[in-house]
Amino acid sequence: MTDKRSTWRHRVLHAYFLLRRPMTLGARGVIIDEKARTVFLIRHTYVHGWQFPGGGVETGHTMEETLEKELLEEGNIELTGRPELFAIYHNAHASKRDHVALYICRSFRQTAPFLPNREIAEARFFSLDDLPKDTTPSTRQRLAEIFEGAEIPTAW
Repeated sequence: MTDKRSTWRHRVLHAYFLLRRPMTLGARGVIIDEKARTVFLIRHTYVHGWQFPGGGVETGHTMEETLEKELLEEGNIELTGRPELFAIYHNAHASKRDHVALYICRSFRQTAPFLPNREIAEARFFSLDDLPKDTTPSTRQRLAEIFEGAEIPTAW
């Protein structure tokens, strides 16, 4: 559930990052268990809807290092093989300068069940045929691109 303090905190952090970094870059992972036809999604405490785990790339880190760190933090997901870069998108929803690298992660293990924290309210696997009704439109579109061959746009 979002509250006014969380929304305010989110806006302040975005403003800070916009002033500190002229361009922002994020990495998100599509964690796919193809055998079971499931995908791992998270629900933040400060924004609406289910989406892929990931986060912003900090100075000195690669996109893959960021992805590995975020997957561990947001879902106890440890990569056991290298992720595959699927596409890079311009994310104008966040800012005119934001870009997101989307990776497909097929080799992984979950080291422990996820426990909610201040950032992530819920995190779990869902059947591709039974996603939560409040899965974000962008998440649904990315899954259509990956699994249905939908055209890959340049915008998130």
